[in-house]
Amino acid sequence: QVQLVESGGGLVQAGGSLRLSCAASGRTFSSYAMAWFRQAPGKEREFVAVISKFGGSTVYADSVKGRFTISRDNNKNTVYLQMDSLKPEDTAVYYCAAAPTTGWGDHLKSRNWYNYWGQGTQVTVSS
Repeated sequence: QVQLVESGGGLVQAGGSLRLSCAASGRTFSSYAMAWFRQAPGKEREFVAVISKFGGSTVYADSVKGRFTISRDNNKNTVYLQMDSLKPEDTAVYYCAAAPTTGWGDHLKSRNWYNYWGQGTQVTVSS
């Protein structure tokens, strides 16, 4: 029902920046809260950031707050993750996800609320 495709990953030096994009199908994109999660090898998939349906609210993991910015453009059916001051600890596969939520709160930090997931894009931070 919703198809998500991430792009923008790559290799970057510590302190550098990357901008990830997630393109969604469908004409009801604004019905979903959109989030970014990440997963490093051998580790659990962890919450990174979430943005409300119309972009009015955002929540970030403590580990990325002040460095990452999530945004969305509902006219383009796209959600973004601007990543600045990257650290080697940010190395992971980054996934976008969509939640057909009618509410807003801490529950959206849990991956269990997300019905749709992209394939992921690799981010590698060296040094």
